[in-house]
Amino acid sequence: MLDDAIKTQLAAYLQRLQQPIDLIGSLDDSETAADMRALLTEIGALHPSMVSARFDGQAARRPSFQITRAGADMGISFAALPMGHEFTSLVLALLQAGGHPPKVEQALLDQVKALEPGQDLVFETWMSLTCHNCPDVVQALNLMAVLNPRIRHTAIDGGVFQQEVEQRQILAVPLVFLNGEVFSSGRMELAEILAKVDTGAAQRAAAGLSQKKPYDVLIVGGGPAGAAAAVYAARKGIRTGVVAERFGGQTLDTLGIENYISVLETQGPQFAAALEAHAAQYGVDITRMQRAAKLVPAEQPGGLVKVQLDSGAELSGRTVILATGARWRELGVPGEKEFRNKGVAYCPHCDGPLFKGKRVAVVGGGNSGVEAAIDLAGVVGHVSLLEFGDALRADAVLVAKLKSLPNVSIHLMAQTTEITGTSSDGSGKVDGLLFTDRRDGSAHRIALEGVFVQIGLVPNTEWLKGTLALSRHGEIEVDARGATSLPGVFAAGDATTVPFKQIVIAAGDGAKAALGAFDFLMRSGGDGSAASAAAKAETVAA
Repeated sequence: MLDDAIKTQLAAYLQRLQQPIDLIGSLDDSETAADMRALLTEIGALHPSMVSARFDGQAARRPSFQITRAGADMGISFAALPMGHEFTSLVLALLQAGGHPPKVEQALLDQVKALEPGQDLVFETWMSLTCHNCPDVVQALNLMAVLNPRIRHTAIDGGVFQQEVEQRQILAVPLVFLNGEVFSSGRMELAEILAKVDTGAAQRAAAGLSQKKPYDVLIVGGGPAGAAAAVYAARKGIRTGVVAERFGGQTLDTLGIENYISVLETQGPQFAAALEAHAAQYGVDITRMQRAAKLVPAEQPGGLVKVQLDSGAELSGRTVILATGARWRELGVPGEKEFRNKGVAYCPHCDGPLFKGKRVAVVGGGNSGVEAAIDLAGVVGHVSLLEFGDALRADAVLVAKLKSLPNVSIHLMAQTTEITGTSSDGSGKVDGLLFTDRRDGSAHRIALEGVFVQIGLVPNTEWLKGTLALSRHGEIEVDARGATSLPGVFAAGDATTVPFKQIVIAAGDGAKAALGAFDFLMRSGGDGSAASAAAKAETVAA
């Protein structure tokens, strides 16, 4: 199962085990079970004194295996052959079950240990091995099962348990069930999961945040623009803070990144982790899991700008940089919301394997849409690509590749009007898509099981309406320095009017906004702030 290089690397990791662990397989006569037996046997052979593999498990879902500390009944299970994106999840589960300390904030670890639910928390995560969002969910829940005996977690590969996927109508991953009921859909980090199961966490966090001192630069948003702004501001020696729902922004939902200068190739989650590590290196105060709700301008020149959060907390800064990014644009047609995660999807890499052999549509003829159609064509039975305009807008090389595929149909001048399903109230699943041919007004229906929406982005600026100047598209209007219509408020990245929404451009915008904010602080200083002190030091040095 494992090549020599991976065996050597894994053997080195297993040397970090502090306590012996057992791998307990519950197998059947399937091909996946045979591969699972081979994998567990190989792992056990790499460190036989600390890892034991046996196959007398009694789990109801087969094939599967449990990872537990020897002599215990730890609640980590894989109903999957955890390779691909999930191999890291397997390695971390082995190490953490064996007592190796996780690289997680101690406050979060303590919060997990302190959970005292009224009943056992039994989580099931449905995932696919090609899903780049799934490992974060799997790893967070596995860690919770290591730390708290009242928590159990099984990671399930939907590709292995297709019959159960059909029965439970699982059409998007990661999808998490808690005690048999849907708990969450989509990427989640440990802090987000805890916020849902620990009902008092939000109030405690809000109380603590409101006690924080004002920042010289407060950045709202943790994507490439926010991270770059944080690094450039902190390097000036001024008090810098970032508040964000999640650090990394859209890059967390991006599979491959191959156009960030000097980085030949990386994946979104790894890139996001590097962004956060860089900001943390300079002592930036990072606040996660918080959504901005209102911007309150300074009451007088040089005063504090305030940011009110959904949690009820309030942060303030002498300057503020808005880097809230953008999100997938929705079609806005009947059936889209009703059948989300029931056939309507936005991530072909994550959810594509769930539609193996089925018929799907991709709406959008730009690079993202054409790339999605190409990827899906290798998995699904047939792809119908719908483009509103009279030509595909993707790069020529992608269009040529798409047209060469035998199981792809292209519909130009096609306006999607409705997504239909087996139940009009959204309790069923997608069974078709309606569109109008804009050339002659004729109506058409495509019978299918999935619709992937790839029609661009919409800025996350609704909370700013009426506060500062926005374009007709809802983007924050900025000048050459990143300044907005409000004194002391700057903006950067995909939420602004700057054209070409690219990672490298967002990062440059963030740096520019930070320098603009620092220049603003220098020119409005004189109150003993860190910015004023830095400005004086630069004057002396000059």
